[in-house]
Order: sequence, then C-alpha cells, then structure tokens
Amino acid sequence: MLYLSGLFILYFMKWLGGVLALGSFGLLYLLEKKRPLRREIEPKPINTLRNLAIATTAGAAVYLLEKPITRKLTRLVEGNDLGLLKKLDLPDWAETAAAVVLLDYTLYLWHVLTHKAPFLWRFHRVHHADLDLTASTAIRFHFGEMAISVLFRAGQIILIGVSPKALSIWQKLLLLSIVFHHSNIRLPKDFEEKLELLIMTPRLHGIHHSSRLEEMDSNWSSGLSLWDLLHGTFRQDVRQERIVIGVPDLDRPDQVTLGKMLTAPFSAEEKPEMLED
Repeated sequence: MLYLSGLFILYFMKWLGGVLALGSFGLLYLLEKKRPLRREIEPKPINTLRNLAIATTAGAAVYLLEKPITRKLTRLVEGNDLGLLKKLDLPDWAETAAAVVLLDYTLYLWHVLTHKAPFLWRFHRVHHADLDLTASTAIRFHFGEMAISVLFRAGQIILIGVSPKALSIWQKLLLLSIVFHHSNIRLPKDFEEKLELLIMTPRLHGIHHSSRLEEMDSNWSSGLSLWDLLHGTFRQDVRQERIVIGVPDLDRPDQVTLGKMLTAPFSAEEKPEMLED
C-alpha cells in the first residue's frame, strides 16, 4: 500500500508539473495579446503553430535521447557518490539547492558556447530566427541542438554530482523561467527593473534576441541574472521599440517556414555580422 501511495504521489507531481507548465503558457499567451511589449511581425496563430511544430521535433529528441541518459546518470551519481557536491557531504537540501544553482550557471556557459562555436550556432540559430519573441519561442529549438546538448548535460550531471531530484527541480524551474522571459508581455517598468537584478525578464531577453550582434552578445542567463552581472554581459540600456528580433539574413516570413527551419542547420552560414546603423 505504501509503495502504491508513493507511485501515486510521483504521478500526481508529474501531472501537476504539466498542468502548471500549460497553465503558465496559456496565461502568458493571453497577456501577450492584452499587454504586448513589442509589435508582432507575424500573425500570432501562425507563429505559435510553427514554434510548437519545431518544439515537437525537439521534444522527440529529448524523449529518445536525453531522458534515458540523464535518468541513468543521475542514478549512477546518487548510487556511487560521484561529482563535486557528493564529495562535500552537504545536507540533502543544501546539496539540491547547490546543484540547481550550478546547473543554472553551467547552462549560461553552454548558451554562450552555442553562439560562439560556429557548428553549434548553426543549430541554435533556428531558435533566434523567430521574427517574434513570444512564450512559444522558449521551446522553439532545433532537434539537432537538443541531441548535441545531451553530451553537455551528461557532463553537468557527472561533474557537479546531480541527483535525480535536483535535476527534476531544475528542469521545472528552467521551463517556467524560459517561458516567462521569452514572453512578449509588458510588465510595469519599475517592477521589472527590480526583478532584473534577480532573474532574466522579457525586456532583458528581448535585447539578447536582437539581430544586432553587439546586443545579442548580452543577457545570456536562463534563470538567475547573476551570471550576466558577474561576467559583465548584463545589459538593460536598449529600448524595446528599436529592437529588431531575429537574425539579419532571415528577416522575412518566407525565409523562416517550418521546412526551412528544420533543414537550416545543414546549410546555414556562420554567425551573421552586426547590422549597420
């Protein structure tokens, strides 16, 4: 009976996580229509459906590759005390918190790498090629990028010493964070300026999705904005109305169709130069 109760609780938590994610996405979708931060370029239903289609292919890569590997690795870490945190003999709550923070920081480093390494940029460029930055952009990743990132995720888990619980918590927080800061919602400016010192926000991430290279090379954080503050990549001095979302050589709807986005990494040019004033 106790075993069955435990299974029910685990199932309920997974179900609740899905409901929260869908609910958050739905709320942000409505707020984007009522309080948009930037003018949208494409009709919202078309843009959202394309992003969800791209996300479906990425989800398949995560389901087939990442989940089986990370599940085994976190159990291996837990059972054999592998990784940095396992050597520190911290209380369970402190170890979990530290793992979540370190996962967030190393994801910052991975994000920078996906822009700086030409091969990785070919895949990550699909994410940036969205002509609008909305909540659905948060999950618009090429399946190739998701497949390649499995190697980095494996390194994170083994080197940090990430338990199954810590990974699960981080993944849920990450999903909520990226859907929020990719969204096109106008928050009260005074409130957002205070929030920016803690986490990534829509205005900050809007600057990162600018087609200007000097603006794109900022605000890399996915969760805590601390990493940008520490590395000197934090930027909040760009007005949203002057930002052109996307990449310079893919600036028309006919260039970012579903078919072209799925095949783009296999013929894409390297990172574009900064736009001229």
